[in-house]
Amino acid sequence: MAFIDYYKILGVDKNASEKDIKNAYRKLARKHHPDLNPNNAEAERLFKQANEANEVLSDPEKRKKYDKYGENWQHGEAYEQQQRAQSQQRSYGGGQSQGGGGFDFGGGGGDFSEFFNSMFGGGPPGGGGRQQRYRGQDMNAQLQVSLRDIMESKKQTITVNGKNIRLTIPAGIANGQTIKIAGHGGAGANGAPAGDLYIEFSVPEDPEFKRVGNDLYKTINLDLYTAVLGGEITADTLTGKVKLKVTAGTQNNTKVKLKGKGVPVYKKAEQFGDLYLTYNIQLPTELTDKQRQLFEELAKS
Repeated sequence: MAFIDYYKILGVDKNASEKDIKNAYRKLARKHHPDLNPNNAEAERLFKQANEANEVLSDPEKRKKYDKYGENWQHGEAYEQQQRAQSQQRSYGGGQSQGGGGFDFGGGGGDFSEFFNSMFGGGPPGGGGRQQRYRGQDMNAQLQVSLRDIMESKKQTITVNGKNIRLTIPAGIANGQTIKIAGHGGAGANGAPAGDLYIEFSVPEDPEFKRVGNDLYKTINLDLYTAVLGGEITADTLTGKVKLKVTAGTQNNTKVKLKGKGVPVYKKAEQFGDLYLTYNIQLPTELTDKQRQLFEELAKS
C-alpha cells in the first residue's frame, strides 16, 4: 500500500504548529463538507482525506509515530506490533477527531485508509458497516451593535436560520471580534454533534467618540472667555455628564484625561479605558462695538 503524505493533504509543512494544522483542516473540511457538496463523490473523498490527516497530525502521539517512521513506516511495524497487541482494545477509527472542530466518523477503521489502519491499528479495510457520522456544519452570522451598546454586558435574542438564540453581548467587545456559540450550528448526521455558531460583531464608528482599544477620544468646544479666565464646564461621556474645572489660560488643543471613562476591558470586570478630551477654543464672532473696543485696549496693553 502507498504511503500517504498527511502534511501535503493539509497543505502545511512538517514544522506546522497545532494552530496551523487546525486552521488548514477547518478550511478544507468546510470546503469539502458533504452538506455543501451533496452527491459529490470527489468532495467526499477529499473530505475524508482531510479528516484522516487531521486525525493523525492533531494527535501528538500519532503525529510523533508518523514523523518517526514516515515513508519507512513498514519497517517500524515489527517494533510497534507488541505495543499494538497490548492495546488491541483501543479504537482509533471512532470518536471525534482531535484538534478542534473535527468531524466524527463512527464507522471504525473502515472510515480511514488502509495505510492509516495498518499504521495505527485500525480494523480491516471496508469493515465496520456502520453509517458515517458527520459533525454539523459550522455557521457564521454578523451582529451590529453601537459603541454605547457595549458599555455594559447585555442579553439579546437573535434569529439564525429560523431559530431564536439568546446570548450575552460582552461589555467591551471590539469591532470584528468573533465569539463562538457551541452547538448552535448545523445539525449533525447519524447522531454526530451539531456544529458551532460563530458571531462576528460589527461596531460602527461613533459620531462623537473615537475608540482606540479601550480608550476614547473626543473634541469639545471651549469658549474664549472660559479659556482665558478659567471656570467650570459640563462634558458628555458615554456613562453620563461630568463637570470639569478649566484652568485660566488654557491653550487651544489642550488635552485632559478622564480616568476610567473609556470602554470596559473585555471580560475584565470593573476595568475601563480612559477618555481623552481635546479643547477646541472658539473665538467670538460678530463682536459688538463695546467688545471690539475692549479687545483693542487689550491688544494695546
